[in-house]
Amino acid sequence: MTHASSLPLIAPDLLRTSHKILFIAHLALGDFTYLQNCFAAFKRAYPHLEVHIWVDEVRRTADEKQWPQLEKYALYDWLAACPFFARVYSQTYSPQLFDASLQEARAENYPVVVSLATLRPHMYAGIARSIAPHGFVIGMRGKFSMLAPHHLLAWRKLDATLSPDPLHHVPGHHISDVYAEWFRALAGLQLAPAERLPFVLIPDAWQADARARLAGWGFAGRPGQLVFVNPFAKTRKRCWPLARVAELIAAMQQQDDWQDACFIVNAMPHELAGARAVIGSYGLARTEFFSATDNFFQLPAMLAECDLIVSVETAVMHLANAVHVPVVALMRQKNPEWVPVDRENSIVITAARRSDWVKEIPVQAVMEALA
Repeated sequence: MTHASSLPLIAPDLLRTSHKILFIAHLALGDFTYLQNCFAAFKRAYPHLEVHIWVDEVRRTADEKQWPQLEKYALYDWLAACPFFARVYSQTYSPQLFDASLQEARAENYPVVVSLATLRPHMYAGIARSIAPHGFVIGMRGKFSMLAPHHLLAWRKLDATLSPDPLHHVPGHHISDVYAEWFRALAGLQLAPAERLPFVLIPDAWQADARARLAGWGFAGRPGQLVFVNPFAKTRKRCWPLARVAELIAAMQQQDDWQDACFIVNAMPHELAGARAVIGSYGLARTEFFSATDNFFQLPAMLAECDLIVSVETAVMHLANAVHVPVVALMRQKNPEWVPVDRENSIVITAARRSDWVKEIPVQAVMEALA
C-alpha cells in the first residue's frame, strides 16, 4: 500500500518504540560513498536504534573458486569500521551462506525491515518479508509489466513502497540527492546539500602504511606533485586503455608544471601484472603501481596523500571528493547523476557521443583540462 508523500513511511512512534532496524541493499563502493551520510544521519536521529545492514552479493554463486574473491570485497572493511552499524550481514556470496544468513536474520525478529535494493526489487521484497513475517516491511517498487504479474504479487507483501528514482523529473539531480530523498521519505530526515558530501574516516595505521609505501618508492621527499591515475572499472565501457595512461604520464612530464611529478597507477589485484607490463614498457620515470590488496582503507589512505587524481567513473572518482583531493573524472555521457558531487574540486570530461565508451576520451582532452 502507499502513504501520503508528506508523511514518513515509517511512523515516528514505530521508530521510537523499536530497538533495531534492518536495511537490505546490494552495495558497490560508489553507492556507499553517498549512502553513508544517510545512514549516519539516521543513527543520529534515532540513537536508541540498533542499525543492522544486509549486504546482498548480486554475484552469489555455487562456484567455490569464486568465493575467496567475493569474501574479500573491500566494502566489508569499510562497513565494519562504521560506528553507526551494530551488525553487518556480509556472508551472502554462496547459496549456503545466504540461507544461513536468512536464518540468523529471522531469529532477530526485526520490527522494521527496509529494502533499498533497486535491482530485482520484487525478489528483495520477498526476502525482506521472509526475514520479518510480522514486521513492518518497506521495499522498492519497480515498473509493472503485464509479462511479469508475479512482481505485483511480490510488492503486495510490502507494507509501504519507495520509488527507486524519485527525482527522475528533476533535471541535473545527483545520486546523493536521490539517496537523501529516500531517507526523507522513510523517516522524515532532511539532509542539506552540504551534509551529502562524501567522507571517509581513515584509521591511523593505514595512513602510516601509505606514507611508508611512498617512502619505499622514493616519493616521500619528492620536489613535484603526486598524481594518482586509475584507468580501471568493473566494466570495459568505463575503462581507459593502459596505453593512454602511459601517454598521459609522458605528456605531463613534458610540461613545466608536472616535470618533477611522481605518478601512481592504480589497478585491481588481477590487473596489476598486466598494468606493469604495458606501462612499464614505456620506461617512464617516477611511476609506480598500486593495488589495495589487504584492506579497503589502503585506497583512501593513498588517495589522501596525492595532489591530483585522474580516474574513470568508479569508486576512486567518488573517494577523491571524500579525501578532498582534486579529481579529473573521465566519464561516458550516460548516468550524469553519478558525476563527482564536489564541483569545485572536480573536472568532468565526458566522451563526445552518448554511445562512446570512456576509451574514446583522448589524452589531449585531459591535458587541456589540466591546463
